[in-house]
Amino acid sequence: MADESTPLAARLLGAGARGAGAVGRATGIDKAVEMAAEEAIVSAVESEAVERAIARVLEGPVIEEAVQGALDSAAVKKAILETLDSELVDEVWRRLLASQQIQQMVERIAEAPEVRAAIASQSVGLLGDIARQFAKLARDLDTTVERILRKIFFRRRRPLPTNRAGLVTRGAAFGIDALIVNLFFTVLAGAVTLLVTFFGGNSDGLPRGALAAGSFIWLCVVGTYLVGFWALAGQTPGMRFMGIRLSERRLRLGRSIRRLIGFGLSVITFGIGFLGIVFGESRRDWADRMGRTEVIYDERRPVQAPWSTLADPASGAPPAAAPGEPLAAGPPEEPVAAPTEVPPTAAPPPPEGPRSEPQSGSANSAAPAA
Repeated sequence: MADESTPLAARLLGAGARGAGAVGRATGIDKAVEMAAEEAIVSAVESEAVERAIARVLEGPVIEEAVQGALDSAAVKKAILETLDSELVDEVWRRLLASQQIQQMVERIAEAPEVRAAIASQSVGLLGDIARQFAKLARDLDTTVERILRKIFFRRRRPLPTNRAGLVTRGAAFGIDALIVNLFFTVLAGAVTLLVTFFGGNSDGLPRGALAAGSFIWLCVVGTYLVGFWALAGQTPGMRFMGIRLSERRLRLGRSIRRLIGFGLSVITFGIGFLGIVFGESRRDWADRMGRTEVIYDERRPVQAPWSTLADPASGAPPAAAPGEPLAAGPPEEPVAAPTEVPPTAAPPPPEGPRSEPQSGSANSAAPAA
């Protein structure tokens, strides 16, 4: 019941409004009004004017200032830090890293040639730097020693530099290989001696024939070592360290054995077979001649990462564009030539030719071109 203190006019208006509402609900007018209002709002929102207005607001400084203000707010910073420290972020990262898509992405990145080149460029450590310095010093000594020996034996100096390996570099490489073989053979001999002693052998002296057998085994190890690396890689570990290799990456087994025989003959003759390295123009010894090989300097340089030479792709772009220019210029010429040829053949102005001599002349000139 309405308060009696309310004015009569207000009570009459309230009663009228309630009555109108009841009538509207009974007749469905209120729903129709709501639907009409909803459609009007949707149409207004979907209109181009509203879109342009929203775009102007987003492109204006208002959004940027609001975002900047939010980022500078201490409360926002605190909320972000608390979110990053929460267990929810850790769980998201765990699920993300365990997902198959991340694994595929990591595999693709690892297989990328740029990543492999970067790893290769960074994997050259102290040993590689030392090897390059030794190789450079040995190459300088090759030239110096050869010049001195040629002068002593009254032989003319080499007129032009060569990429064939000299005496000092090859000798240093063989010394490194000999050290590797002897270390391996020492370990092998120690293991055999330990086994013989363990199974009741006498360690006071060597059995008969042990020295001869050991020498034969040592020669077999040396021969297998040299022939194997020559045949498989074209260079031994010592040659690789000193920056030299055979002229062929992989040498056939027969040629490797013949090269070993030539090397053995050079050693047996107290180094006579190696004189060709000093006095020969191609720096070939008996081993090279019997194996039909040459020992050359291996111009190795550390692989640079692709992004360390950003000028290379740019410098390589013009050559790639140059061959493309004739190809791009070719198609326009064909369509231009085709229309010039089609009108004379398709147009029937031969009967009209007598009226104008220039047209007949152009037709006659076009016919031979066709």
